[in-house]
Amino acid sequence: MNRREFLKSALFTTIGAFLLKTTKVVAAETKKIADKVFTKKFRNHDISAIGFGLMRLPQKGGEPDVAETQKMVDYAMEHGINYFDTAWYYHGGKSELTAVKVFKKYPRNSYYLADKLPLRILTGKNHVLKVFDEQLKKCNVDYFDFYLAHNINKNEWKVLKNCNVYEQLLQKKKEGKIKYLGFSIHDTPELLEEVIKTYKWDFVQLPINLIDWETTDSNGWYGVNAKKQYEIATKAGLPVVVMNPLKGGQLSTLNQKAVELLKKENPNVSPSSWSLRYVASLENVLVVLSGMTAMEHMTDNVKTFTNFKPLTEKEEKVLSNAIAAYKSSGAITCTYCQYCVGCPIGIDIPKNFNIYNQYKADGKKDRFIAAYESINAQNRANKCISCGICKPKCPQKLEIPSLMKEVAKLYASLK
Repeated sequence: MNRREFLKSALFTTIGAFLLKTTKVVAAETKKIADKVFTKKFRNHDISAIGFGLMRLPQKGGEPDVAETQKMVDYAMEHGINYFDTAWYYHGGKSELTAVKVFKKYPRNSYYLADKLPLRILTGKNHVLKVFDEQLKKCNVDYFDFYLAHNINKNEWKVLKNCNVYEQLLQKKKEGKIKYLGFSIHDTPELLEEVIKTYKWDFVQLPINLIDWETTDSNGWYGVNAKKQYEIATKAGLPVVVMNPLKGGQLSTLNQKAVELLKKENPNVSPSSWSLRYVASLENVLVVLSGMTAMEHMTDNVKTFTNFKPLTEKEEKVLSNAIAAYKSSGAITCTYCQYCVGCPIGIDIPKNFNIYNQYKADGKKDRFIAAYESINAQNRANKCISCGICKPKCPQKLEIPSLMKEVAKLYASLK
């Protein structure tokens, strides 16, 4: 069954029946306001269907640009965006601190703030609440509206259980320090099902986009089988917050052939708009997070989610053809999450992948060579010693050492 058929039949399945009966899964109930993004009902809250992910903020001098971020947040609030997502790791710990500055002008009850517990850094049971309390202080808030166990995978799942993370966070929920408790995951549908069955959660954050919708395809693109994960979450009654709807920005740029297909169908909308509408069309999606770096991203997203229209069957076919054209370019499925940073040799893995993908998108030889040579010599792909320390950190399950060799090989061949 393809995605279109799945969506059409959902209301006639067990999942669909559940959605019709429950008041907890609320994606179908929406509220539209003129000149503002549409909202979805969660419990007694109206949550904006598009959220601002504070992961890829504009930068100035290597730091988050607070002034520019303030402009973006102001525009977001003015147009009805009220869900904002940060985390311990984002911008090297500076995302939470930036949130303090840009939200101080707004009443605390005028926006929803999501933050996440960094499972990877926990040293034991006594460390959980120390980190949580530090995050409250960093964000200068008394509570988090949405709080997540961050990036559960097989290793972090063990940490969560061994450190009694859920039990301690549940206590904070009872104290009112957490309004809704959830988790994010970059792993298999089987692990997702285990996490859901083990504890009682309020929501889940999943990577969903056209590339991740299925598993590995004939082009060798790895996907997390988001379709199955979405079904599991929906059946369990958990609203879904979507992360990586644009695959780390890849679906915003695509390549020339893919863009031409989209522009031929509708020259007035961006590639980003197509992919965001794709995931927002799913019934059980509560919020679609977008990591916006510039005001133009914000204005484009607001435009997409104001007077929102789900993709038609024809548009879905056009988009699928465009994604197939992009996959054939040979780009690397890196989302630039930077979880791999900390290479013992000093290689800037995301930056090397970024310039490689840019070349695959536009084919500009001189630009690639200049970009590669702008990287400090010690941070270039050719310095990789294949130690493999980066591999377990990658949510996309990329064979990073092998791909570093591909980047270095491309430079050598073009130079």
